[in-house]
Amino acid sequence: MISFSTLIHDDLVLAGHDVAAGGLITTLLEMNFPNRSGGMEIDLSLLPESDVVKILFAEKPAVVLQVKAAALSALQASAIVFYPIGKPTSHRQLSVTQEDLILDLNIADFRNKWSHTSFLLDAKQTLPKLAKLRFTNYTQQPLSYTYPQGFDGKLRNYGIDLDRKSSSGLRAAIIREKGVNGDREMAYALWMAGFDVKDVHMTDLIAGREDLTDINFIVFVGGFSNSDVLGSAKGWAGSFLYNPKAKKVIDDFYDRDDTLSLGVCNGCQLMMGLKKIYPMDTHHPQLRHNLSGKFESAFINVTIQPNDSILLHSLSGSRLGIWVAHGEGRFDLKSNENAYKIPMKYSYDAFPGNPNGSSFGAAALSSKDGRHLAMMPHLERSLFPWNWSHHQNKMAHEVSPWIEPFVNARKWVAKKVK
Repeated sequence: MISFSTLIHDDLVLAGHDVAAGGLITTLLEMNFPNRSGGMEIDLSLLPESDVVKILFAEKPAVVLQVKAAALSALQASAIVFYPIGKPTSHRQLSVTQEDLILDLNIADFRNKWSHTSFLLDAKQTLPKLAKLRFTNYTQQPLSYTYPQGFDGKLRNYGIDLDRKSSSGLRAAIIREKGVNGDREMAYALWMAGFDVKDVHMTDLIAGREDLTDINFIVFVGGFSNSDVLGSAKGWAGSFLYNPKAKKVIDDFYDRDDTLSLGVCNGCQLMMGLKKIYPMDTHHPQLRHNLSGKFESAFINVTIQPNDSILLHSLSGSRLGIWVAHGEGRFDLKSNENAYKIPMKYSYDAFPGNPNGSSFGAAALSSKDGRHLAMMPHLERSLFPWNWSHHQNKMAHEVSPWIEPFVNARKWVAKKVK
């Protein structure tokens, strides 16, 4: 017997939305809100109910699917009750007909009405001027992408073998503290790229059980170390700075010339606290609270600047989508922009495209030799097309361009350990 999951598995479903709060008319409008173009022509004449109010506003559970033609034959051969109700169109209208009823709804107008409720709530939680900017700019900051030259999203082009069982001899380590939550995604990304991955907890470093001498690449992962009780990553930084064994291990690691490091979100905050990006600078960059005054989580655009970062150089010129999720992500950079290596910026400088108000739109900082990278956005949560809230050629790509930083690290380390 066919099921919805079978249709999805067979690549016959293009889009879908449940019918519940607001009824069918709300569902049809919401299916169009993520798009910038196109609409629907809906004909309700095949439905067994004749009362149009009940049809459009009943909140009984149902599902609206946009499907390929082959799905109709499969559904007809099943026991599932379904009704064809319409088709997508190129016009930015939702047109609904039923007998003498003709509704032509401007999708953009209703999208604004729908979003205004969120604005009213946001205005009670965010600085009023930023809440207004969020509402104003949601139509002015569309997601758009420029992939790296030659990118086709195929795993084989990166030398990735998902069936790999043997050791590569290239060692990377995840550094964790109590409360972090990005370790598994990050470990998988490193393994995919070709690293043998070691799990290292701060207690291993503090107790002297781990010295990182066999490791060439360390990653400080994201999350909420120590529940952010003292502020983002301040407790984690203290675990290094005020424990002699842990401090010696991390200092020795950074003193070597065959090492790389990456800090993401909470890990980025840690690297700022440890002053490991620009250790000689009197005023090391700091991370402050987002200008909105609250936690910001969104899928946004970033632009990779021309850069010589070991991890990001191959993405120079790209414009990609990525997740952010942080409360203290604002890079506070006191000097002129040219005093820093800023390999990645938020594509829109205005809020919420720049979700925290970082100086110069900075989303990441690189060390001057390119070996160490601290970034607030979560590349490990944006690794696959299905992680993205919107992705061009989603069905054709096996992996997103965010695999490249990990592959670049593998190639660099492979040359160093020969």
